[in-house]
Amino acid sequence: MNRCAWVPADDPLYVAYHDDEWGVPVRDERTLFELLNLEGAQAGLSWSTILRKREGYRHAFAGWEIEAIARFGERDVERLLGDASIVRHRGKIESTVNNARRAVELVEAEGSLAAFVWRFEPDRAVRPERVTYEALLGVAHTDASRALAKELKRRGWTFVGPTTVYAFMQAMGLVDDHLEGCDARLRVEAARATLTRPVT
Repeated sequence: MNRCAWVPADDPLYVAYHDDEWGVPVRDERTLFELLNLEGAQAGLSWSTILRKREGYRHAFAGWEIEAIARFGERDVERLLGDASIVRHRGKIESTVNNARRAVELVEAEGSLAAFVWRFEPDRAVRPERVTYEALLGVAHTDASRALAKELKRRGWTFVGPTTVYAFMQAMGLVDDHLEGCDARLRVEAARATLTRPVT
């Protein structure tokens, strides 16, 4: 199977994530919230580390049920600081709880997290004509990721800088950055072509 050149072939979790999930367009609220917060948790770490802890995160954070996490208090934060199955960083743990509370507010105001996020899908005209390693080299963030990050920060979200948000956009399919020649690119483009963009 042809894959993006950056995928570590000796890491089966990473290979499966690339082949089956990365870039596939997501509308599910829990999955969107999970991916955005995992990208924030990854700051300063490798994505392989986060993938190895992913099941631990799901267990620790109530299956990523947003309203349940929004009810977490200081006792929960202290409990999670002792949980070796996740990254034990107070700021990142508190950020996830804060972001759940902000997500509840956002859904009340906008209808859904999915509808809000998909408004920031960039126009094809601003995307590279061909998605090659050279075209993406040095692209850590874009106008769209800066705009989404700015709006999330305005609403009180944390650990959502433009680079983190661009990684989230790549992960949840707001953009397709599978490289030309990658077998997954064809499947992702087909999924994007048939996707009904959420509006509420």
